[in-house]
Amino acid sequence: MSTENSHLILVVDDEADIRALLRILLEKDGYRVLEAADGIKALEALRDHGDVSLILLDIMMPKLDGFETARALRKKTDAPILFLTARSSDADKSVAYVSGGDDYIVKPFHATDLRLKVGAMLRRFDLYRSRDEEEGDAADGCIRFTGDIEWHPDERVIYKLGVPVELTEREYLLFVRLAEGRGECLTPATLYEDVWGEAYLASSSNTVIVHIANLRRKLEKEPSSPALIRTVWGKGYRID
Repeated sequence: MSTENSHLILVVDDEADIRALLRILLEKDGYRVLEAADGIKALEALRDHGDVSLILLDIMMPKLDGFETARALRKKTDAPILFLTARSSDADKSVAYVSGGDDYIVKPFHATDLRLKVGAMLRRFDLYRSRDEEEGDAADGCIRFTGDIEWHPDERVIYKLGVPVELTEREYLLFVRLAEGRGECLTPATLYEDVWGEAYLASSSNTVIVHIANLRRKLEKEPSSPALIRTVWGKGYRID
């Protein structure tokens, strides 16, 4: 597959074999790949290649660990960061997100799971970037919705009546996907694959329904009669 004009993905891992495997998988899907063996080299690579669209980042590395690297990278780029690591505790995942990570996958991983997550994260990144270019966003960097809801992408915070709303990471990502497709009906399958980064199964619909209900409970004035997150019967959901 041709890699011309494709996304550039930065792979940061101190193990050469892992970098080589990821390069093979990613280039097979048409992506360009940039490698870095540690956090210092990752920052240098980002400095020299400003068009990075996604960063795959290990945690256990010399010089700068993945958490420190993510914090430093986040000051220089809005490209999504996918942690790819053998560390699987809830504490590690929590620190990863707080450090600026956008998603997390545990080694050993299945190639299909990785490809789905990479594809979903790049689609969200492209949608965010294109909407920002087309609309220029508001002068204050805020996007407004019905019901006195404001989304501040730079802060990764949603406000209701001027008060920050406490959302789980998955609830936030679900809102972002709906907001990025504003006015478009998104099926449960699309939402699940883009937000969870996994293949959609019949049972996955229940997961989407539960998270939609939680979002409505936290964001809608009347959750039983939603004005923000609308149901398109037989098809899916949309935000206008």
